[in-house]
Amino acid sequence: MINRVLIRLKIIQLVYAYYQNGSKNLDSAEKELFFSLSKAYDLYNYLLMLMVALTNYAQKRVDAGKAKLAPTSEDLSPNMKFIENKFVAQLEVNKQLLEFISNQKKTWDNDQEFVKELYDKITASDLYKEYMASSDSSYEADRELWRKLYKSFVFNNDSLDQVLEDQSLYWNDDKEIVDTFVLKTIKRFEESKGASQPLLPEFKDDEDQEFARRLFRRTILNGDYYRHLISDNTRNWDLDRVAFMDVVIMQCALAEILSFPNIPISVSLNEYVEIAKLYSTGKSGSFINGTLDGIVNQLKKEGKLTK
Repeated sequence: MINRVLIRLKIIQLVYAYYQNGSKNLDSAEKELFFSLSKAYDLYNYLLMLMVALTNYAQKRVDAGKAKLAPTSEDLSPNMKFIENKFVAQLEVNKQLLEFISNQKKTWDNDQEFVKELYDKITASDLYKEYMASSDSSYEADRELWRKLYKSFVFNNDSLDQVLEDQSLYWNDDKEIVDTFVLKTIKRFEESKGASQPLLPEFKDDEDQEFARRLFRRTILNGDYYRHLISDNTRNWDLDRVAFMDVVIMQCALAEILSFPNIPISVSLNEYVEIAKLYSTGKSGSFINGTLDGIVNQLKKEGKLTK
């Protein structure tokens, strides 16, 4: 699940903190990097659990309606289509998700007010009403409902952002990327796989884990050399006047370009320019692109970069 986009973002954040906090313990900083990445995987599981929590809340509402002193006919014979959604029923018994819940002891029980708020928004939507009125009771229709609900109500949800921030300082920065992994997981579910349906692994393979470790260490250990290259190619600027985040982004980019011969230069440049657009100043993208391009050309002329 943890892809290289997320790894790059985490490394930039940790390198920035490494210098800002005055910490010079590389081993401790590396442990913090992998802890931060593990929290992103926790968030992935926690957001999968949210769909189950919403369904369980719907069941509680139905049970409360039937327990009224004077229940209506609708209370006694409710439409159970949402509660009996086949996709969520499969997700609820998923072996990997149950293992996560058991190990982490995490539930949505302490955030029932948010669950209620989100459930009310969902049930008031046309998307929900059309689903409940539809005669299509297939697994595919049930899975598609949750794909649409997730995109409509979990993406860009300020209330949810606040709930997540209260639980972990790491999660708000991760959510946008993790949302895409949740959607990918929903699409991949197959009814035939039942409780054994695989979720996305924390790391795709050992290579990505090693990529994270190596990129982080090279960024720090060769930092003086990378900053020298940056300084030489920003002669019209005093390096102290360049936004510190821009320097960190370029330092990470150079570590990747010089340490990973199998990654095309254009891929690395594009990734870090996009990160600069999101995390630094408005002009950072073009500034970083121009500076890195100059450094790459210089290194090629000097025979220090051959890819």
